[in-house]
Amino acid sequence: MAVEHPAAAAPGDQTRIHNIGYRTYDGPRLGRSYATRSLYSQSLRGAYGLGRSIKSKVLPMLLFAVMCVPAAIMVAVAVATKAHELPVQYTRYAIIMQSVICLYVASQAPQSVSRDLRFKTVPLYFSRPIETADYVRAKYAALASAMFILTAAPLIVLYVGALLAKLDFADQTKGFAQGLVSVALLSLLFAGIGLVIASVTPRRGFGIAAVIAVLIVSYGAVSTLQAIADAQGSTSAIPWIGLFSPVTLIDGVQSAFLGATPALPGGHGPSTGQGVVYVLLTLGLIAASYGLLMRRYKKVGL
Repeated sequence: MAVEHPAAAAPGDQTRIHNIGYRTYDGPRLGRSYATRSLYSQSLRGAYGLGRSIKSKVLPMLLFAVMCVPAAIMVAVAVATKAHELPVQYTRYAIIMQSVICLYVASQAPQSVSRDLRFKTVPLYFSRPIETADYVRAKYAALASAMFILTAAPLIVLYVGALLAKLDFADQTKGFAQGLVSVALLSLLFAGIGLVIASVTPRRGFGIAAVIAVLIVSYGAVSTLQAIADAQGSTSAIPWIGLFSPVTLIDGVQSAFLGATPALPGGHGPSTGQGVVYVLLTLGLIAASYGLLMRRYKKVGL
């Protein structure tokens, strides 16, 4: 309660001095690491609409269900028919479901960063102990983690179903591990590309359209060019064309080093040398995405 000191004012003077009871904060100061972890946790929860409105939960949860239901159906069929192997390789599942994955990135990357840009809250983050690198790492790690959950969950369903169907433990474990490596790389690449595109505009709708164009349209264009090259007998060019789409880039990496069956026309996967190029380009794009985000938010935080 404010306490007035009338003695402090001269007769006839309207000046008043009030003691409004301000006290200094004497609690623990948790610092940058705690702030970064909190931002990561909040961003990861937001990627699935947790802590937000029911409307915000619908799309991410629906896409998560769409990713897992086909895997559950495959497992049910394998168990019922007593199959000797799963209908699909662990490394192939994400490529088959790439449209769902691209839609998830397109919807959640702008949600993660565009709102902060639109409402100009980024400088408020940087007014605290958190710095540009902390913000970028937290947002990048949160979206990559959300995508890993999205892509790894159906692989877990497949693996558990394979063990229930009493398929070979060693083969299934090896394939499951290869699948996890593949989707981890995919999550890092797609999250980086999605965040870079979304960070350019504060308009969420523009960000969604741009991410879809880069991921889905590029895949369609590359697949068309590869089909044309295959029809003309230029099979040697097919793996090189695959370098120009994030989806075919991941497919080339896992085809060369993770035992996956290539999705390229005619089954023409990259050679070991070409696979090295695929890996270097993938890692380069991930590093470039992080660098571009750092550069972008150094300007935004001014």
